[in-house]
Amino acid sequence: MAPSLRAVVRRMGLRPVAGGLDTVVRWVAVSELEDPAPFLEGDELLLTTGIRLGDDFSGYVARLVARGVAGLGFGVGLTHEEIPAALVAAAEQAGLPLLEVPRETPFIAIGKLVSELLAAEQYDEITRAFAAQGRLTRAALRPEGTHAVIDRLAKETGGWAILLDESGQVRHTTPGADADAVTAEITRLLTTGRTAWGAASGIRGSGRRFPASLALAGPDEHVVVQPLGGGSRPRGFFAVGAARPFSPVAHTVVNAAGSLLTLALEQGGAHLEAERRLRDAVLRLLLSGAPGAVEEARAVLGPLGARLPEEPFVVLAVGEEALEQVEAVAFAARLDPAGEAVPPADGPSGPLAGERQAGSGPAGRAGQVGGESALGARRRAGVAVLVAEGVGMEVAETVGVAVGVSSPCDYRTLRGGVEQACRAYGGSRGGVVFFGALAGQGLMALLEPAAARAFSAALLAPLVAYGTRADLMASLRAYLDSNGHWDAAAQRLGVHRHTLRYRMKRVSELLGCDLDDPGVRAELWFALEAARR
Repeated sequence: MAPSLRAVVRRMGLRPVAGGLDTVVRWVAVSELEDPAPFLEGDELLLTTGIRLGDDFSGYVARLVARGVAGLGFGVGLTHEEIPAALVAAAEQAGLPLLEVPRETPFIAIGKLVSELLAAEQYDEITRAFAAQGRLTRAALRPEGTHAVIDRLAKETGGWAILLDESGQVRHTTPGADADAVTAEITRLLTTGRTAWGAASGIRGSGRRFPASLALAGPDEHVVVQPLGGGSRPRGFFAVGAARPFSPVAHTVVNAAGSLLTLALEQGGAHLEAERRLRDAVLRLLLSGAPGAVEEARAVLGPLGARLPEEPFVVLAVGEEALEQVEAVAFAARLDPAGEAVPPADGPSGPLAGERQAGSGPAGRAGQVGGESALGARRRAGVAVLVAEGVGMEVAETVGVAVGVSSPCDYRTLRGGVEQACRAYGGSRGGVVFFGALAGQGLMALLEPAAARAFSAALLAPLVAYGTRADLMASLRAYLDSNGHWDAAAQRLGVHRHTLRYRMKRVSELLGCDLDDPGVRAELWFALEAARR
């Protein structure tokens, strides 16, 4: 706050002649021009000896008042022994503060005094702002962190403050806050990029626009809203409001609070990401089936306050967008986005479907077809959640999005449980889907279409390459559909049974398999069914 005219009069011993002394003085100007107004900005104490003033004192005073000067100091003892009565009358009529400056008081002394008062005021503002920043910093170090900063900010500004998340929802507020108005304005800004009232500055980006700051001014309230976070999209917002316009000190305090809140969010985000990566590693450890993996995982999670569920439990598979929601209520870890969520291993639960070991016959040639994991479901799950069996359904329903649920399992069969949950998630059209419910949809519903088609293409490739000299594919299908009965299959095809026997011998040679083996027949039937899809 600049010094008042009253402070200048008192310190310099000047004599008030007309007008009040409550105006603020932001500078001192000296001019003998008849019209100095074009060279002034307003709030100056104008000093003159009146050496060039004519008789039009009313016009002279009117021009100064229109320019917004803080007051007029008239030096006596040089060209005038006293202030002209007409000038006094004009000043009184216009309400212009008029001071008599004695001959022995140099104009430059008045200028120096105002400069010193302004410097002292600025130093005081800096001191107060520095002290306020210290109190905000101490608040940020308290256990409640960002909430404590918001509470302290409200006290420092003499108003209220609100902390909001990235969607504009209130996370913490102080008494008296106009939360509804702020939330509505942020929501409007996020959805339309425009504000209904106030002024936005520092717009960046395209489409949705996010201001660097937002000033809202009402009849009895002034509000400043700032985004938090250094990215292109805010990670949150905070707002502070007061009955009076914000002073320079208040603006400094608000900016300091914004820096502390942003730092807290960034640090919190870094810590959260570190915890998530640790949980991801724990899940990989559990899936490896290594001896003592469960005990080691519990020891690692202990300092974080995270816990693994007791056996039996179920596995939930959800999209990664639900991670923040589910990790608050259960052990949750991200699956590998490439689809290799479960590392290939011959653990207690056995090899996964589509990862058959190399060997003779159709199964040996189809292993690892296309490099697809059994967890690469129709829609890939992003997160695996381990939760006690008794509360599994409750947690699944709270997610509000597609959820795949495994059958009850333990840590020995965890890999199978994760696979089941991912299968159920992949077959979901929304809501909660249990792996057991897929059984009623047939064997093919349990398998990933892409992996099944790749298996089929690899297994049946020799038959396809054989060409059209004999329809081996149709013959094989008829043979399998007739359960190996030659006469029934030949009748279905409209050929002699010896012709069919020759074709099946050719199929056996091309595939290098024994068609009398029930397992081979099952795999060939599966390959033909997958080829239809």
